[in-house]
Amino acid sequence: MSENKEPHVAKFVYDFTEGNKDLKDLLGGKGANLAEMTNLGLPVPPGFTITTDACKVYLDSGEEPAALRDEVSAHLDALEQRMGKKLGQADDPLLVSVRSGAKFSMPGMMDTVLNIGLSDKSVQGLAAQAGDDRFAWDSYRRLIQMFGKTVLGVDGDLFEEALDKAKEAKKVTVDTDLEAADLKKLVTAFKKIVKKEAGRDFPQDAREQMDLAIHAVFDSWNTDRAKLYRRQERIPGDLGTAVNVCSMVFGNLGPDSGTGVAFTRDPASGHQGVYGDYLQNAQGEDVVAGIRNTVPLAELEQIDKKSYDQLMQIMETLENHYKDLCDIEFTIERGQLWMLQTRVGKRTAGAAFRIATQLVDQGLIDEAEALQRVTGAQLAQLMFPRFDEDAKVAQVGRGIAASPGAAVGKAVFDSYTAVKWSRSGEKVILVRRETNPDDLDGMIAAEGILTSRGGKTSHAAVVARGMGKTCVCGAEELEVDTKRRRMTVPGGHVVEEGDLISIDGSSGKVYLGEVPVVPSPVVEYFEGRMHAGANDADELVEAVHRIMAFADRKRRLRVRANADNAEDAMRARRFGAQGIGLCRTEHMFLGDRRELVERLILADTEAEREESLKALLPLQKQDFVELFSAMDGLPVTIRLLDPPLHEFLPDITELSVRVALAESRQEPHENELRLLQAVHRLHEQNPMLGLRGVRLGLVIPGLFTMQVRAIAEAAAERKNAKGDPRAEIMIPLVGTVQELEIVREEADQVVAEVEAATGVELKLSIGTMIELPRAALTAGQIAEAAEFFSFGTNDLTQTVWGFSRDDVEASFFTAYLEKGIFGVSPFETIDKDGVGSLVKLAAEAGRRTRPDLKLGVCGEHGGDPESVHFFHQVGLDYVSCSPFRIPVARLEAGRAAITANGSDHR
Repeated sequence: MSENKEPHVAKFVYDFTEGNKDLKDLLGGKGANLAEMTNLGLPVPPGFTITTDACKVYLDSGEEPAALRDEVSAHLDALEQRMGKKLGQADDPLLVSVRSGAKFSMPGMMDTVLNIGLSDKSVQGLAAQAGDDRFAWDSYRRLIQMFGKTVLGVDGDLFEEALDKAKEAKKVTVDTDLEAADLKKLVTAFKKIVKKEAGRDFPQDAREQMDLAIHAVFDSWNTDRAKLYRRQERIPGDLGTAVNVCSMVFGNLGPDSGTGVAFTRDPASGHQGVYGDYLQNAQGEDVVAGIRNTVPLAELEQIDKKSYDQLMQIMETLENHYKDLCDIEFTIERGQLWMLQTRVGKRTAGAAFRIATQLVDQGLIDEAEALQRVTGAQLAQLMFPRFDEDAKVAQVGRGIAASPGAAVGKAVFDSYTAVKWSRSGEKVILVRRETNPDDLDGMIAAEGILTSRGGKTSHAAVVARGMGKTCVCGAEELEVDTKRRRMTVPGGHVVEEGDLISIDGSSGKVYLGEVPVVPSPVVEYFEGRMHAGANDADELVEAVHRIMAFADRKRRLRVRANADNAEDAMRARRFGAQGIGLCRTEHMFLGDRRELVERLILADTEAEREESLKALLPLQKQDFVELFSAMDGLPVTIRLLDPPLHEFLPDITELSVRVALAESRQEPHENELRLLQAVHRLHEQNPMLGLRGVRLGLVIPGLFTMQVRAIAEAAAERKNAKGDPRAEIMIPLVGTVQELEIVREEADQVVAEVEAATGVELKLSIGTMIELPRAALTAGQIAEAAEFFSFGTNDLTQTVWGFSRDDVEASFFTAYLEKGIFGVSPFETIDKDGVGSLVKLAAEAGRRTRPDLKLGVCGEHGGDPESVHFFHQVGLDYVSCSPFRIPVARLEAGRAAITANGSDHR
């Protein structure tokens, strides 16, 4: 008999005392962490969180859940009782903020409204209670401005223009110099803007303000900028946002009040110390918006030592509790410190590696957790070149080093131009007084961001660090004029739109023109030219070395290189490659050898064909001797010739013109005519799906056997020289086992002949690329003739999707990404549902036939961090990628093993 159970009733609202940091899916990151700080006994203003579940219902149906209003009312009543005042009451009103808070941090992308509860009546009560008319009217004008823009959709520039006019009339430059009477007039002006632009009066009912603000925060989940940010950061679009309703505390109550953002460590470098920004007599949005330049957090010690000491103690508590760099927002209200938010802070790539190893040394985390705190994408950033500090280039300014990197581009002064020029192939630097969330698409398009206002916690800095984008903020000596599209630098020089500038996100320096770059110290480390020492670069190298060593100890996946010559192979080996997973022999036939291949393809007689093959054999053999020498003792997978025929034949149009001109001039053209006839005979409408790969080897007798002979003879020569060649021969574009069997039989015969002629025993394995859907679907049969599979995921993606990569990426991929059809290009990160399913199916079927079947991947996905995790999960033995991406693949292979608890998923 089954047990009767009460039906589950969804709970849509949680008090800050009810949640914890592990409920981010439900309460969002902000709500979960406010609850956690409340549980820790830290000074958090009382409030409650509306769950992401409520948001999902609202977004799906267009209406809030039926129970939500009553739940909000119950929690609001409890909040009013706790605070001893009611929302929006005429005397001493309770005011609240309504703030977004998704599971994953999306800085500035969604909406916030402060000071809800103010009205024409309650502003008087607030003024009387605070004993400060200016504060009350300043808070009211902020509410109307934020509410008008966020909730009612009024153009924010209209409010800014009215504010600028008020300052001009008063002959002041900052809003803190406006007096109560000025702000009261501004409130009147703002209300007129709302009436004209929104077609309604600013709401005087406090509950209506709050309900409309909650809906606006829900709606902000699906704004264009939020969608763009999620695509950029690969955040799922179905999570929704929580809404946090928090009793207001005020940083704009005078010089003994203020607001700030603090980091427990420097998010740019990872160094320990006092990092952050503070702004007296301000509300929180003033800091992140960058509209007034802040003072360094360290100066708070002189301004308000009591609050400073308390903040330092809380920061230590939070870092030890979260065991990570924490990003903290706080407000001081007349000497009382309040915590408004904490989260694990975004950091630069260098800071991520330093902090991870520092926390290991402090005993807060172990090596496995340290490995999970860094990513392959961050390591790739550290490998980018940096500016040559000895270069003789004019420095014209210096700001705050907000996000490191060396960025060079043409100065542009708005987001639209940044996107437009970038799509035309121009590299640009987005220059603004300060950025706001509407600048996101321009920030993504730009090489770097430069602002004349703001600090390390401004919108530009936080978003740029999250994207790994170079950023310099708060370069005050630069006068940015976005309307005239120009920037004036000290000395009077004017930088017009389109002029080339360089910005250094590691030092904060701004230069005119292009600064030369030098290799990254991390690349020099991988190349063996740099070791750990005492300076800052060496500290970073030491951190990278320690993390990489642990990743190498933990990973199951081996990492090989895609390399076609000895030079690339040797570099790959220095970068940690454990063999070559793909040597593309067609690259060996370009240049001087192209004519020999052309003669081979167009040969009319067996004698002509044999002559061409005879000429190619020693050249191929020498290629492989050099390759085996460079990778001695490590496996080298050599793919037999796989280009479409047209790559080795003359262009049909050019050849036709040559023949026509020769005929018109009555010049001899027998050879050109013969060649044109052959090209016409072999011409293909779709050469990528035509005579290439194994098909070419079957149609042109002797081509593959020549290559196999060259490989075998080179291996024998290396063995005689006491080397240890480990050749693997890979047959490309196989679609059926019969193709592989024919080629394999011929190859085995050639290898046996070379063994007999040289007296050297050769152990050459023969396998195939799985790059056609049919090959994946019949992998069990193909494994009967193959000793290894290497998944060619570039072609497999093309054939699964029906895409021609060379065409689609330029034609419609941008639209697909913008419309959310793709979160990321399937050529960049493997399509797990489609292409990935075929890889998994083929791997399992192949191993059922041949349990010792070696499995690898050699497409571009082999160096993609997310794809590496997938290849670990489906049980591949190795990934292969370009030499520069080898460290990234090594790191991610280690992280994949940790994620899977080191288990083997075969």
